[in-house]
Amino acid sequence: MYVARPAELTEPSAQLSPEDLLRFGADPLATLGANLASVEARIASACARSGRDRASVHLLPITKTVPAHILRLAYGVGLRCFGENKVQEAMKKCEALTDLAIDWSIVGHLQSNKAKHVARFAHAFHALDSLPLARLLNARAVREGRDLDVYIQINTSGQVSKFGLSPEALLPFVASLADFPHLRPRGLMTIALMSAESEEVRPCFAMLRRLRDETAARAPAIRELSMGMSGDFETAIEEGATIVRVGQAIFGRRSLPDSHYWPG
Repeated sequence: MYVARPAELTEPSAQLSPEDLLRFGADPLATLGANLASVEARIASACARSGRDRASVHLLPITKTVPAHILRLAYGVGLRCFGENKVQEAMKKCEALTDLAIDWSIVGHLQSNKAKHVARFAHAFHALDSLPLARLLNARAVREGRDLDVYIQINTSGQVSKFGLSPEALLPFVASLADFPHLRPRGLMTIALMSAESEEVRPCFAMLRRLRDETAARAPAIRELSMGMSGDFETAIEEGATIVRVGQAIFGRRSLPDSHYWPG
């Protein structure tokens, strides 16, 4: 459910650039509202087909390349959490929007030298896939006096170009996370095989659900399934997704190809 937008949030904070006009149109607020309504309808339909409650699926808008003044409008139509792939880009937007109550998530592969920044401002990290990184994030969280929700990334496609743990490595990895008390494992995450055919991506989502079920027997806190993006989130919902990471379906096409953000 989306809250009414405050009047002071309905005007862009800067003149629309040619890139803004191309991507969001002359009335970005109306564009965002219409796109969001469409995504909401698609989520509701996928839940209905699966016999699921709509409330069981959380929408995480992915805002990479979306400028801060447009995100202010997105907040105005009710979005309260944003996911970013690149830490530096996320930090700049976080600083520009400090007056808004936003939960920030980092959803992309994280280099070790960026860990200190994530632990400082992010609510959640959706791509944990190594113990050295877990150690760094925990150490920085200790210094910041806060905890960090984490989602363990699994390579369900088997593609060597993709990040993530192998399915076989999951249970030992989860056991090792007990050494890092400031990290709160919430669930599993995957990026499926890139394909327009739902039956080609479905096995990736089904595998993550099975792994979650197996892991939950030993680690009950791991309940969430972060899976599905603009091109495949309906299939992900049908297979049990509890968090869908949707960017272009809300914010329009990016100028850079997906390969800039996701390997493989």
